[in-house]
Amino acid sequence: MDQAPIHEPEPTAGGDTLPAAETAPRNATRNAVSGATVSGPVVQAGSVTGGIHLHEYRTQGPPHASASPVPRQLIPPPAHFTDRVADLVALDALRSAGGGSGAPLVVVTGAAGVGKTALAVTWLHHGVGDYPDGQLYVDLRGHADDGDPVPPDAVLGRFLRGFGVDRLPAELAEMAALWRTVTAGLRVAVLLDNALSAAQVLPLVPASPGSLVVVTSRNRLPGLGVHGARFHHLDVLPPAATVELLGRRLGEERAAREEEAVASIARLCAGLPLAVCVAAARIAARPRQSLTAFVAAMSRDGDRLASLRAGRDLAVQTVLDGAYGALAVDVAAGYRQLGLLPVTDFGAGIAAAACDLPSAAARELVDELVDVSLLEELGPDRYRFHDLIRLHAAQRAAAEDTEAVRATTVRRALDWYLWTATEARALLAPAHVRLRRDYVRIPEEEPPFDSPAGALAWLDAERLHLMAAVHTAIGFGFDDTAWQIVDSMQPLWVRLRPAEMWVEAHRLGLAAADRAGRPTAVMQMLTTGGGGLCNAGLFDEAAQWFGRALSLGEETGDRRAQSQALHGLGQAHQFGGRPESAAAYYRHALALREAIGYTRGAALSRLSLGQLALDAGSPREAVDLLTRARADLLAVPDPYDAARALAFLGVAHATGPEADIALSEWELGQALSELDACGAVGWQARVLEMQGVNAEERGDYGRARDCYRQSLARYGPISPRDAHRLGERLRGLDER
Repeated sequence: MDQAPIHEPEPTAGGDTLPAAETAPRNATRNAVSGATVSGPVVQAGSVTGGIHLHEYRTQGPPHASASPVPRQLIPPPAHFTDRVADLVALDALRSAGGGSGAPLVVVTGAAGVGKTALAVTWLHHGVGDYPDGQLYVDLRGHADDGDPVPPDAVLGRFLRGFGVDRLPAELAEMAALWRTVTAGLRVAVLLDNALSAAQVLPLVPASPGSLVVVTSRNRLPGLGVHGARFHHLDVLPPAATVELLGRRLGEERAAREEEAVASIARLCAGLPLAVCVAAARIAARPRQSLTAFVAAMSRDGDRLASLRAGRDLAVQTVLDGAYGALAVDVAAGYRQLGLLPVTDFGAGIAAAACDLPSAAARELVDELVDVSLLEELGPDRYRFHDLIRLHAAQRAAAEDTEAVRATTVRRALDWYLWTATEARALLAPAHVRLRRDYVRIPEEEPPFDSPAGALAWLDAERLHLMAAVHTAIGFGFDDTAWQIVDSMQPLWVRLRPAEMWVEAHRLGLAAADRAGRPTAVMQMLTTGGGGLCNAGLFDEAAQWFGRALSLGEETGDRRAQSQALHGLGQAHQFGGRPESAAAYYRHALALREAIGYTRGAALSRLSLGQLALDAGSPREAVDLLTRARADLLAVPDPYDAARALAFLGVAHATGPEADIALSEWELGQALSELDACGAVGWQARVLEMQGVNAEERGDYGRARDCYRQSLARYGPISPRDAHRLGERLRGLDER
């Protein structure tokens, strides 16, 4: 596709916008947004100087480094780390061995529960001073039994945001290139925990040879050897070290009183540190119980998780069963319920929802599970199960709770995500129509944000969990919940444009709405999903979705939905290179919207017609359309789209024989200010480009270059196509 702009979606029956941007070539019109397709790390141009300071990526650390703290994401080392002296020495040797131009890559492999993470974390904390520019950690979930591994693009987004980069590319290759740019010249340590494959790891490796990457995995990962990785296999603790670890956890005095029992417990734990820690926590909770009695309890045979056997007959299964049996009835119930959550880490809010508890009681529950080492505390109000313990909790739920009880637990958790995302959407798009919501439980606490910026940040941070919730809802047959979660995420689609996720979510949501027999929801999924398809450059498929939405709107007599579908068809045809057809659809949508009194929709159709008029070289017609659109959008109020209309007015007033450059510059400057207040980065970039075009045509090449560079800085992380266009404009200035 030669031309594909950044798309700003126009509202659908549920609320937000479908893509709208201009595609004319530079010499065909005063429109500043002709597009081209490119792939490659355009923003890596280290020689660029001026207002955007891209040279800071390479020479002075990441952008905005002065405003962002150095990331310190490593989890704390275990308090009772024991032995492993030879392993620590081996890791030091691996880090120092060999050469190479990239960051050293050390892979720690071993069985489940053997202590890979504890070893890696302890080792990195010993050498933390060698990596002053940041320490990063992520659990890649490569060995989780109930979900997919975390994809590299999600990790890169988290890492880049940790370095202050808040405008991210949509594609993995672009994100990896930006990550290498940001880390070039830095000394950072990266711990990639629970990796599944080399493909999951390689995009996450920083560029600097002064950095270090440590990977833990149950797999051997031979594919990393091709890239210079050095491997260390971690075995179970030797018997003496197992006894020492258990004694340190129990306390020297108690261990000394029953040395034989301690040795027996250590033997039954089979050298697995996880088993030792859980056993010690259970023993500590029963200070008057003899260790001999505990040995007898551990020795009783029973069902075991096959994956928890480390080549021994008795291992973690027996320990976990014993720890679970020692829980109070209400805590055991909470343990089972939390094991059913669709996410790997969580806060007290979703715990309260899943367990149907008040917030205070939910916090007490998770604290009790943390105390007995069945739950890990990651930070303030953030917890996670070890994946093996989570599996045990889910198995206990399957064994002890009915299917109906388990389904209700999951539904309450899904409702927490649905309710919270819906609250976020209400803050970000208060003027949009809201579709039905079906809850079995509405949370009692306030949402974890209190501003539009906070709401968008929450949607961004929880995007993978929200998608997991959609998949879980479908798996349990909660189709209404599935499409409602997709609908609630709409500000994420519009503001941050995760193209692949946008399309995937709406394919799932559309199928769920169809199964649920909800015509209004089907039309919503078709129109908002059509926006996602446009954003992904799939214009013909988008037109099919909008066409189906139009047919459904006609069948149901829903004139508003018909107008949304018509407008979407206009945009699919506009971006597909068929402006005459697009204009016809926009005019049809405008007439229908005026007839039903849909003021905001009519204003948006005028805005799109104004863009087409600019493309066609008719600035006077564009001014009339855009002036009316701006006034109506301000009255709604809709400040975001009103600012977009003002920006196009600035383009129109700089075009043709009646051009008014002073008015144009004021309008563009005011639009930029309004869009900055809305957090609309893509449109800030477009307005800066428009200002650059004005300056270039006046012969003010210095100002044009400055505007283009500022625009490129905003476009680079979010739109390779537009970044390429800005690069071409800058090269054109240099040639002139």
